[in-house]
Amino acid sequence: MTAPRRALVVVDVQQEYFDGILQIQAPSREATLANVVTALDVAKQADLPVVVVQHQAPEGSPVFAVGSDSWALHPEVERRLDPSWKRATKDKGSVFAGTDVAAWLAERDVDTITIVGYMTNNCDLATAVGAEELGLEAEVLSDATGAIHLANEAGKVSADQLHETLLVLLHSNFAAVATTQAWTAAVGSGEPLPKSDLGTSATQGRTAFAG
Repeated sequence: MTAPRRALVVVDVQQEYFDGILQIQAPSREATLANVVTALDVAKQADLPVVVVQHQAPEGSPVFAVGSDSWALHPEVERRLDPSWKRATKDKGSVFAGTDVAAWLAERDVDTITIVGYMTNNCDLATAVGAEELGLEAEVLSDATGAIHLANEAGKVSADQLHETLLVLLHSNFAAVATTQAWTAAVGSGEPLPKSDLGTSATQGRTAFAG
């Protein structure tokens, strides 16, 4: 099997998710940040291309206003920035929407993106789905991403529930989901991460919920 040509995509590791109204609820913000940092260190050691993305909104917006504390990268990411890494800003969910990230990855012959950062329930999901249309394989590090509690006219769901459900969904079709530790080992060996498929997940689901 051909070794994946990976790039690490760091999605919106910004202060909003630590200090703002979108604070990550599950898994722990501190634990997920530590795993993002580990992934950055592994990528640097392995000489993987890295993309660091920031979400942005116009000045005066309640979240991600350009130049605000909410918009700023977390200091642990900021201080590790490398001139060779791609920096990008976006105003939509997917890192590919309205940016040149896809072109930058193509120039480096990347065929697999590893997604870390926030949130599982928004930009990570959109990016993994967007990768499919571009012919890119996607990986999502389960312990380097996080979700928030949600409630609206359609119902309510806890961050734990949302995070777990979306990881199962992603692994069934759109991405290989793994821990940072498992991904680190895969990078070292040059192997792809195992991924399920919709048929297998459906079959296993029927068994798991058989009456």
